[in-house]
Amino acid sequence: MTETQTKNSGPEFRAAAGALDGLREDLFRQAFAYRPLPPMSPDGRLIRRLPEGLRRAVVWTPHALVLFAAFIVMMIGFAEWDYRFLMGVVPAIPVAMTLVRPVAAFWASMAATVFCGILTGQLWGASAFAAQLVVLVVVAARTRPRAAAWMWLLTLLFGMLVEGGEPSVTAPLATLSAFALLVVAVVQIRRDAEREVTVQRTVTAVERDRRTLLEERTTIARELHDVVAHHMSVVAIQAEAAPYRVENPPPELEQAFATIRENAVAALTELRRVLGVVRAEDYEAPDAPQPTLAALDGLLDNVRETGLETEKVITGAVRELPQGVELSAYRIVQEALSNSLRHAPGASARVELSYVLGGLGLRVVNGPPQGLVKPSPGAGHGITGMRERVAMLNGEMTAGTTADGGYEVAVFLPVPLSEQPERSEQPERSESRDTAEGNGETAVIERVQDGRA
Repeated sequence: MTETQTKNSGPEFRAAAGALDGLREDLFRQAFAYRPLPPMSPDGRLIRRLPEGLRRAVVWTPHALVLFAAFIVMMIGFAEWDYRFLMGVVPAIPVAMTLVRPVAAFWASMAATVFCGILTGQLWGASAFAAQLVVLVVVAARTRPRAAAWMWLLTLLFGMLVEGGEPSVTAPLATLSAFALLVVAVVQIRRDAEREVTVQRTVTAVERDRRTLLEERTTIARELHDVVAHHMSVVAIQAEAAPYRVENPPPELEQAFATIRENAVAALTELRRVLGVVRAEDYEAPDAPQPTLAALDGLLDNVRETGLETEKVITGAVRELPQGVELSAYRIVQEALSNSLRHAPGASARVELSYVLGGLGLRVVNGPPQGLVKPSPGAGHGITGMRERVAMLNGEMTAGTTADGGYEVAVFLPVPLSEQPERSEQPERSESRDTAEGNGETAVIERVQDGRA
């Protein structure tokens, strides 16, 4: 019934109802809730620069300040002429309560003001005045600005009601507390705004990293298209030509090879369809085959022309690896050298390739920046791309600074023995683009079909 009346009432009534709800929420509901004041964060801009032992003590500075304020209020009460002990201790108790029960401390301060006024016959004694001012400021700092406004308004109404038409003490208290609460409100609003900005920056950084990750995966999918399409094309061609290598093949064998060819062609069609989904509108397919480690010398020559002294070291028996592994290794070296150019101008780099029984090891290390050229800042997307390529091949990667201030990228790409390509059955690399680009694999199959006819 009340909600219906509120919805059907005018804006003035709804505003008044909302204000009363705010008053009940801030000062009456859970007024005696236990809310201990937490210590300061040890990661603050100033605190984190202090020694460890001093940092542990400094985090309790707000508690020490509140207790010191309670001590000052008590000393002011002891200076009173009458009832010194009560005039000192009673107003100091609400000040200390602000550390654990802030809203209850406000009501306790109002009760202490009445108690001291009854003892001395004066509403705002010196200790009660100081205690009320401190409680208003501390509780406002621990709650929301709306609660501070309600406390200030109730204090003003209480003082005017008791003092009558001449609020000689209430007026100075209201003025001082208004300025103090304004400062506290500004600080709170600024702190909340900074916290919101920090949250938004964190969310933005997470979204940017996620978008970068998706872009890197899309790039990897585009680059591996030719490699996968080449192998599927070879499967389709060999399945089409296999029956001609057997004299009088049985119908079951011909049907089996026909099924293999159809599945290979269907897989190529789906592969092109998926690539069309992940391809950007402005993406242009490269005119040359995807690079492998055989083109690494050309990459190093180009890097040397830009001013980066680069050395290549190869250990182990050089052999041909699966095209996906060689493409990923080439891209990792390329990105690592690009990072060296951006972040370590004037330094030298070293590229190490280790052919081992279980795979390929990569290590790209550069020295610290040299000369007057400042390093270019980066967003770390290159490292993300490297990690994605390594994760795709179930490899391992570490990246970090070296002892001399340089940077090192170490990668291991596993290659099981069952995946080692045999040179006798491996087609020429120059054919990979012709058989994988667009509908080229279908054209090759059609040529085989024409020959069969």
